[in-house]
This record gives sequence, structure tokens and C-alpha cells, in this order.
Amino acid sequence: MIKHIFPVMLAFAFLAATTISCKQKSGSENSTNDTTAMSEMLKSVNDYAVVKLTTDLSKLTEKEKQMIPLFLEISQIMDDIFWEQTWGNKNALLDTIKDPFAKQFAAINYGPWDRLGENKAFIAGIGEKPKGANFYPVDMTKEEFEKWNDKNKSSQYTVVVRDENKALKSVWYHEAYAEKIKKASELLLKAAELAKDAGLKKYLTLRSAAMLSDDYFASDMAWMEMKTNTLDFVVGPIENYEDELFGYKAAHEAAILVKDKEWSTKLEKFAAMLPTLQKELPCDAKYKKEVPGTDSDLNAYDILYYAGHTNSGGKTIAINLPNDEKVQLAKGSRRLQLKNAMQAKFDKILVPISEVLIEPAQRKNVKFDAFFGNVMFHEVSHGLGIKKTVTGKGTIRETLKEQYSGWEEAKADIVGLWMVSWLIEKGELTGITVEDAYVTYMAGLIRSVRFGAAEAHGKANMMCFNFFEDKKAFSRNADGTFKVDIDKTRQAVNEWSAFILSVEGEGDYAKAVEYMKQNGNVRPELQAGLDLLKTANIPKDVVFDQGKVALGL
Repeated sequence: MIKHIFPVMLAFAFLAATTISCKQKSGSENSTNDTTAMSEMLKSVNDYAVVKLTTDLSKLTEKEKQMIPLFLEISQIMDDIFWEQTWGNKNALLDTIKDPFAKQFAAINYGPWDRLGENKAFIAGIGEKPKGANFYPVDMTKEEFEKWNDKNKSSQYTVVVRDENKALKSVWYHEAYAEKIKKASELLLKAAELAKDAGLKKYLTLRSAAMLSDDYFASDMAWMEMKTNTLDFVVGPIENYEDELFGYKAAHEAAILVKDKEWSTKLEKFAAMLPTLQKELPCDAKYKKEVPGTDSDLNAYDILYYAGHTNSGGKTIAINLPNDEKVQLAKGSRRLQLKNAMQAKFDKILVPISEVLIEPAQRKNVKFDAFFGNVMFHEVSHGLGIKKTVTGKGTIRETLKEQYSGWEEAKADIVGLWMVSWLIEKGELTGITVEDAYVTYMAGLIRSVRFGAAEAHGKANMMCFNFFEDKKAFSRNADGTFKVDIDKTRQAVNEWSAFILSVEGEGDYAKAVEYMKQNGNVRPELQAGLDLLKTANIPKDVVFDQGKVALGL
């Protein structure tokens, strides 16, 4: 495949203002070292293929088109806040990096740690990435935090700092990032004034107020109630993955979306089937006793812009929100499939990987519709199972602490695959076979494990791959390719689903820690496969040519 150099003026426009000249001292050891380092950084940058984000804007009204520049401005604010949350002062880092490719790579990763490379530092003199990112004082220990009596310390929407006496102190986001939050709130109100869709107008108005109060419940409920909107805007502190210390703190992000109504119509029937799917889960009845909300919906979107957490490292291709368990129990959740981003990853990454590592006879089973289905039902399955432990310990999120994200992603992966095969066998999901789903999942799993185990999705991928290996769901041929055993995969899917749902349902923190420790890693069989990809020049992920110019605005 042709690799792409990440263009400085595309997704990270702030780099365009800085032109760096790299002077080499011919014959010197420093020159050789610098050139080697630059070459390595260029390779790292080229691990990301450039994808232009656009769609047919003719489906939007003039008012909706006028809203997009406001959304772009708000998105940049979310981007700036995320930099503060994950690193600190963005310019203080970027302005000190002389190697232009290292600077580009730092921009991609929102810091000096390679997010798809076990979070290893790639800038000299930088230590390990703090588990708590910039949400907590670097010198704070878990023990200190747990002994600290503060009612807001576990809130998703506070940062923990030290006061003038070096004691811990909780600060609400709207206070910690006051100027930026105020501006974002004002811009959301301007966008709301332009909105003609009643649901979108209500959501944007309530989201504006939520920014100033850090109470997102009402705006999340309003977002769930939107049904007729074409334009959508996911914005605010949302996902907890960046906080690997406790998994409490939500990071800021933004995504500008345009609904693909034709594809969305195809997906409508599956939302109504959630209570049935919940009952059919392959686990003990006590782990599926809750009734999922039936106000959920499934929709396909084209994404126009990524910002903040959602733009860091590996890019999301589907969204399942809100994360608030109270909203999920009352309304369910919305699952947004990012069709253009998904297609880009399928074409640029998944298919090339399958041509290297999937047995030739099964490559015909690697299909976009199967990939779309696997990703879609991954998101759907976040809403299945239970939210509160059967042991009365509290919510699963609370009891599994920093382990929650990894286990929840593993659940979504495998229960989603179970749902796809169940729906195919019941004749509800057509156009693909169970073999298509399983082989495409295997290729997708290999795509994902290349990210390593530095964060929740990576840990989940490792556990899934290793469980399948233990159950002999696949074999490795003499030429290094993998062959999927359909019957053993079906059995492994059921057993792995039951095991995860039991760990979550019991809120068994000790078991979660120990199992992750033993199985959330790369084994020799997988490493041998990944080694074959090193010379294939296949991108690890994508970066975006996005914004006004890409959209023709």
C-alpha cells in the first residue's frame, strides 16, 4: 500500500503556523543520530493514513450549514481542554520539539506518548504517562485519594488539585476551565438559535447550561429524545478512558455528525429487539435481570469533525452514549455508526491485514457489511447485561474501578459478536453469514490488537484474542495465516460472554484484576502474526483532513 505523510496543515491547523528547518551537520555523530531519530518519527507519522472527512452537505438546510462553523469553533475549545487534561500546556510541549515529524506525532497523540504503542514516550527526557493523566496531582497516591473525605472526588466532572496547603481539593470543570467553558456555552446557544429541529434546539440549549453547571443529566435525556434531526453534535466531557488511575474522570471531546437517513432506516428494527436480545444472552438469568430502555435507537452517520479525546490515537468509528446509567435505565442509549470513518478503516487497514494474515480461502468472508454489523452491535451490547451488581456492592463501574473500562469493552466486543450471529441465525440480519461475521471479526481483532494494551480497548482486545486462542477458535497455518474454526468460535463466543457478564455482575474486582493481568497481554502466537505485518506497510490508524476547507465551507 502507498503510505501517507501526515500533512502539517490538515487536521492540526495550529502546526501550519510553524515552519521548522532541520539543519544537519554532515559527518557528525549527532547528525547521524538526529537523522535516524527523524526517520523513526517519520515512520511513526506514516502509521496513520490520511482520510478526508466530508459528506453531501446538500441534505442540510441553510440554517444547519450555518451551524457547522459554530460547532467547529466549539470543537476546537474541546480540543484545547483535552490537551490540558491529558498533558497540560499544549504549546509548552510543541514549541520545544525541533523534529517536525516528532511534533506532528505529538499532535496526533496529544502529548509525547505513543497511544498505539503502549503509551511509550517518544520524546527524550519524558517519563511514563501518568495513569491519572492531568486529572490528579502527579504526586498523589491511590491511598491518599481513598483516605481523603470529599464528596466530589469521584465525580466525572472534577479535577483534583492541591490547595495552598498541599491538601487535595476538588475543582469542577466549569471552574477549572472557566474561560473556555463559558465561550463554548455561548456558542452552543448561538447554534441553538439557528436550529429549526425542536429536539436539536432543546438539546443544544440544555447542553449550553450543562457546560456551566457540570450537570449533564437533562441534556443527555434531551439528546436521547432527538429523533428527527439530520445534524448532530456530540460535545462535552464524555469518556473515562483517559483516567487509567480510577476510571472516574471524563475527558472533553466533540464530534460533528450528519445522519445517513437511508442506512438509519435499515437499522430501526433492531432497537425494538433489545429486550428480546437481553433475555437471550448466554449467561445466568441473574446477570440479565434488568430491562434495557426501549427508547434506544440505531443510526448511521457521516462524521465531519473529530476533536479532543475522540481524536487522540486510535479513532472511534462508533458511538454509544450517554454513559450515565440513570439515563440508560430510563431511556436506553443511542448507537451512532460513523459510516464514512468505518469504511475508511475497512478499506485502508482491515482488508490489507486480511490479505496478509487470514487464510486465502476465508478472505472472501471479510466484508464491509459484516464489519459494520460487528461494530454496530458492539455498541448495542454496552446497553445489555446489568448496570448494578447482584451482590449489592453498587454499580459495575464503581466496583470494578479502573478495571471497568477494559472489561466493559471486552463485553461489548464479544456480546456484540454473539448478537450478530444470533440475529443471522434467526433471519433478522441478512446479507452476511455467520462465517462472514466471525472471519471479519478475527481480521478486525488483529487490526485492534496492533494498538497494544496501553488502554481499555487494547486490554479488551488482548483478552478476547487470548480466550479464543485457548478455546482453539482459530489455528495458525504454516504460512503464518489464521484459519477460523466456525463451530469452536461459536462455542467460545457463548462461554466468553457468560464469563464476562458474571465478572461484571458480581462486581468481582479481585478476579477482574487477576484475569486481566494473566490474559491482557500479547502471547507468542499473536506476536508472530503481528511481526508479519511489520513489513507490509499497513497503517495502524487514520488521521483526518477535516474542517472548513475539507467541507468546502
